[in-house]
Amino acid sequence: MANVRTRSSDRRKSTSVERGSREPAAVGRTRKMLVIAQDPSICNSSGQPLTAEIEIPAEDLSPGPRGYRVHVVDYDASSGVLYRPAPFRDPKTGEPMVHPPDLESPDFHAQNVYALVMRTLARFEYALGRHVSWKIPGHQIKVVPHAFADANAFYSRRDEALVFGYFPGRKGMVFSCLSHDVIVHETCHALLDGLRERFVDPSSPDQAAFHEGFADVVALLSVFSMREIAKHMLTMERAGLPKMVKRGRIDTREMKVDSLESRVLFGLAEEMGQEMGGTRSQALRNSLGIQPRSDWRDDDQYQEPHRRGEILVSAMIRTFLRVWELRLADLASPDEEDYYVDLRRASEEAADAADYLLTMAIRAIDYCPPIHLTFEDYLTAMLTSDAEIHASDERFQYRKHLRDVFAEFGILPSACADPRSGLWPDWTKPMPAAARSLGPRLDPVELRYDSLRFESLQRDPDEVFRFVWNNLEALRLSRDAYTRIESLRPCLRLGPEDGVPLRETVAECLQWLKVRADELESRLRIKKPEGMPDSLEINLQGGITLIFDDFGRLKFGIANRIDDASAQTRRLQELWDHGYFSDGTQARRFAAMHRSRALGASAHAKEVW
Repeated sequence: MANVRTRSSDRRKSTSVERGSREPAAVGRTRKMLVIAQDPSICNSSGQPLTAEIEIPAEDLSPGPRGYRVHVVDYDASSGVLYRPAPFRDPKTGEPMVHPPDLESPDFHAQNVYALVMRTLARFEYALGRHVSWKIPGHQIKVVPHAFADANAFYSRRDEALVFGYFPGRKGMVFSCLSHDVIVHETCHALLDGLRERFVDPSSPDQAAFHEGFADVVALLSVFSMREIAKHMLTMERAGLPKMVKRGRIDTREMKVDSLESRVLFGLAEEMGQEMGGTRSQALRNSLGIQPRSDWRDDDQYQEPHRRGEILVSAMIRTFLRVWELRLADLASPDEEDYYVDLRRASEEAADAADYLLTMAIRAIDYCPPIHLTFEDYLTAMLTSDAEIHASDERFQYRKHLRDVFAEFGILPSACADPRSGLWPDWTKPMPAAARSLGPRLDPVELRYDSLRFESLQRDPDEVFRFVWNNLEALRLSRDAYTRIESLRPCLRLGPEDGVPLRETVAECLQWLKVRADELESRLRIKKPEGMPDSLEINLQGGITLIFDDFGRLKFGIANRIDDASAQTRRLQELWDHGYFSDGTQARRFAAMHRSRALGASAHAKEVW
């Protein structure tokens, strides 16, 4: 049994909060909390760690802090000690703890990790237009700020927890629970696991890389969306380079993509996570070192999931830089030869660009196929989800820059996308003639809606299954496969500019078909990998994401189907080459390859998918 101890910072008079009572119910929709903006290695001009005041959803909190979605449990597995829950309010003032942080205080550690987990959850829910559930039996995920003495941090579905380690560094103890991008990265794993459970199933190299790449993208954009970080990036000095900011203003003619990358982001990358070691991936530094090239898939190093995920990170960061450059140029007045912009405005433009891309990156999850994801699918999903909210892309051209940058990496919209726009075809509109010429998967189809109830279609998986069953052939799904509605989620998304609501219902439909290896070609025209035993049972998977509009009509059908012979042949060959079907390894999750990044030399615990 764990020992229960009082924290060193708790040696004070007992209060009602410490005795276990909750704080008074929160007033208003949000509350402000103070957090470390990136990690303690990034300091302001006075040498203090850079902090930021963030807004998170207000709720009734118990000591821990413990709310309705997040429960901070300070248990140290290395020492077997369970510390008393941290009070949310300062016992001296009775106010929420938003004063300058004490980096040695376990109470502040608990507050910091709680606030950033809640901020990330709120960003997902804003982008998706609904509540997002964890992939755990309960409603509250456990967050353990001092879980073990090791340079590691991870999400564990089995333990229903986000766990953060600590370890000795060059200047004292290093706590991963004080690193913004580490906290957001692991929270992103937990949220993505709740949104798309099958993204950790054995599949293509892109899907194996996506969990890590997406978590890094969200973490970095979350950091850049903080104005304090943007200002720090512009004002920090690099050896051998002149200052960018003079008398509080910055010359936009110097703020080009190459300069922003080499002087701003590389400078931040050198500071970020200096003490973190194996806890983080140095995703920013690694992604900036990747130059755009279309033949990266032929390079063996990009067959490893972490390295492959850095391609996605690099493409998104370069898109961010191009949009930032355009936004800065939009502020200047070249007609009056006034190219100088106030530092505060330049920082705001960076934060706003990152925040917009962050919303695009998260919202795109709803527009992805439920399984066998590729980078091409994800690019198409980002373009489509943004076009649904913003018909015009003229001002800052987020979609154009995404397409251009991803094309430099040889990543084009999906073959099933509209060839002109790069968007998923809208099934409620006539199909362009150019799209029809690409193949039968893009032909317009007649769908049956008879006997369907619109209200039930929004909340009843059986009603969605009835729609699927009545339209198996039109949706080109297999009638022989086991079919199930995996999830059903009504959404209400709001455009940030006009506030016009977009109501949609998102459903995941999955199919499974078990066949012997010697039946693959005769039944499905799928080529069996050379050397695979004929008697081996193969469990094929496929599925379709169904997005219904506010009239109950199917607007998008985003599928990776069981009977896609070429894709399944390629997928089986890749799994066979990685040894998935041999030596009993079929029982393991393919995504276990992800864990190789974060594990230290003497890990006390490991992430289990």
